[in-house]
Amino acid sequence: MVTTRNSRSSLSTGRPRSGEAHQAILAATLDLLVEVGFSALTVEGVATRAGVGKATIYRRWPSKLPLVVEAFGQLPGFDAVDTGALSSDLKKMLRAYLQVFNQTALATVLPSLAGERTHNPELVHLFRPVSRKRRKPLIECFERAVERGEVSPELDVELAADLVVGPIAVALFFKGGRLDPRMVGPMVDLALRGILVSEPA
Repeated sequence: MVTTRNSRSSLSTGRPRSGEAHQAILAATLDLLVEVGFSALTVEGVATRAGVGKATIYRRWPSKLPLVVEAFGQLPGFDAVDTGALSSDLKKMLRAYLQVFNQTALATVLPSLAGERTHNPELVHLFRPVSRKRRKPLIECFERAVERGEVSPELDVELAADLVVGPIAVALFFKGGRLDPRMVGPMVDLALRGILVSEPA
């Protein structure tokens, strides 16, 4: 990497520039969520880890709640997949998601935030649009399936999505350990038996 005089000068100050500071704060927030969890995370701790002052954080986020939600939004979610068939869409999407899940902070951060949401209405409110955005590619799989006639136009796509990914939540919150991508095939097949349009008897 080539370092210019200006960049060397900015680095010598010991404080990151505005854009760098923003990303450093988000990265520090995720690191601390993994290490100490939501409850023990403090703005002061994030500032120390990111190498910025607390005032720098408060200029961008009024409290740790929106900071944590934005940091979580940096983590990978479902990637858009369109193979032309619902079953293969879901399997490809969910296998990729579980591989990423096991390799990133998601495996620790998601359970921590899920537990906090049960008694923190403000977090629920802030988290909702982030969750909806991350979930959108999954919902779109079902919407395309409706358009192709694979599933009934009366299908509740939100409920269908919950039915498909529900076993992931069960494995995460009640069984513990890593999520095995090999669970995806049987999981999707079983869920779709109750979702796909049946042939008339």
